[in-house]
Order: sequence, then C-alpha cells, then structure tokens
Amino acid sequence: MNPLQSMRMFCCLVEARGFSAAAERLDMSHSTVSRQLKQLEASVGVQLVNRNTRRFALTAAGERYYQYSVDILARVEAMSLAMTDERQHLAGALRVSVPLAIGTLELQDWLPAFRERFPDIALEMSCSDQFVDLVAGGFDVALRISSAPLADSSLMAKVLTVSDTVLVASPGYLAQHGAPESVEDLSNHRLLVFTGAASAGEWTLVDHHGKTERVAVRGALSSDAIPALHAAALAGAGIAAFTAHTAHAEIARGALVRVLPQHRSGTSHYYALYPHTRHLTPRARAFIDFMAGHYAGRSSPPADDPVFSSAAAAV
Repeated sequence: MNPLQSMRMFCCLVEARGFSAAAERLDMSHSTVSRQLKQLEASVGVQLVNRNTRRFALTAAGERYYQYSVDILARVEAMSLAMTDERQHLAGALRVSVPLAIGTLELQDWLPAFRERFPDIALEMSCSDQFVDLVAGGFDVALRISSAPLADSSLMAKVLTVSDTVLVASPGYLAQHGAPESVEDLSNHRLLVFTGAASAGEWTLVDHHGKTERVAVRGALSSDAIPALHAAALAGAGIAAFTAHTAHAEIARGALVRVLPQHRSGTSHYYALYPHTRHLTPRARAFIDFMAGHYAGRSSPPADDPVFSSAAAAV
C-alpha cells in the first residue's frame, strides 16, 4: 500500500473499533487488515495497536498517528475539492444541522469563505444542540461536537477536528476576583456550567504532565446553550469551559483570557454525520470537505482517546 492508502486503512480500523468491522467496511478479510496493519507498523517503526487487551485499543503512538492521518487526509480531500471546483459548478439547496456554537460563535470563521467558494449553494442551516433525526428532518449533513465517542448507528461520521476544551474568563472578572492559581482555587470562583454535557456536575482537568484532577462544579450560572454561557463569560459573570475553536476569536482579541492555561478540560471531537443509506450529494460532500479543510488549517492537539466514526441515529 502507498502511504495514503495505509492512512485510510488505519483510520477505518480506528473508527470501526476493531478488525472485523473494519474488514467489512473495507471489503477485505480480517487477515488482510491484520497483515496490512503489521506492514504499516513495520514501516513506521512503532506499535500502533495494543494487542494485549481484550478490547481494541490504540497505543500512544497509534493515537498520534491517527490524528496526523486525519489531518493529512483532510488536506488531501480539501485539495481534491479545490480541483473539483474548477471542473464542476455546484448549486442548489443544502440542508444542514449544526450545534449552536458552530452556527453562531464560529460562524464568522468559516461562512464567508464558504460563500465565496460556493456562491450558488443555498445553505439552509438549523442551529440547535438538541438531537435531531437526519432522515425525518430532511437534513443532508449534521455537524456535532462531542467529548466522547459516539454510539453505533446507521450514521456515517467523519472526524473534522479534535479541540482542547479550555477554561476562560473575561479580564474584568479576573481583575475583580483574581485568577485561580491551582485547580483547588476554582472552588472559590463563579463557574459557568453547560448543562448539556454528560458530566455537567464535574470538570475533569488534565495538566501538561497528564495529571488528572476533578472539580465538582456548582455554578453561579448554568445553561443548556453555549452561546448564553459565552455571553455571560464576556460580561464578566464567571469562568467557563469552551472548546479552543469556540473561544479562539475572543482569546485572540483579548476579550477572554485562558484560566489555568497549563490545564485543559478534556478534548472535544467535531464530527460531520450523514446517513449510511443516503447518497451523499456533491453539495453535501463539498460542505463536509470544506469544513474538514477549514479545521485542518488550525492546530489541534492529538486526542488522549481514539475517535470512532459511528454515531447515534438521532443526532
């Protein structure tokens, strides 16, 4: 196999969670996938998959190789899309479901470039953090942000990026209340809590050395909408946890400041989802590849856990 084929095989293996499922997706035998993995490990000189566990698990090197592969393949797809744009004019309606964070807080980062590249695609965007049925709702694509692997289903999923979740506060809040110097200090601060998270009552913080500390979150304000917490953080209401992509613009202009910058509150995965049974239209493919290229242009640290490409049927 050439390097790109090896990367695609390995990504499929990771995203399928094991050899049998990957073999089915790749239309190969279990032994062929296993042999190709051994060839890949020999070529890179490190073990990528831990075979000493009862469940499929990546080694630390395997996690890094997966993230590098996702980034490289996204760039290759973006390049291919750019070449396709020169041969094919895309027009018509495209119905997408996106989280509030992507459809509001991150919109300024990606929409202008998308409109410039595809001026004749009519984007019908539904912004909600609520689960939706793609087929019943008539959606071509859904984007989702998750801090955990998505459950198996009839949906296909493409990982667009992995982003650290970071703690931030406004300069005004920190001037009034001081900046916490340790994780323990957070108990003395006003915390802004996203109730849509699976672990809304607890923040798990990891430092540069991999040390993990958990903090019980008793917020001064809680909400099921990230934009509301984002506005509250800008207004000086307390300390919030956002993905680095969501807080990027405000951190860059100094409206928000990293709190405990040596720590991150886990990582979040950005997915593009579409039904197995639905033909992916050129417009939908263009949108997915565009978003992959958009996020590939930003640095995202490798995740601590492997990412799998199957998702819940209601997203």
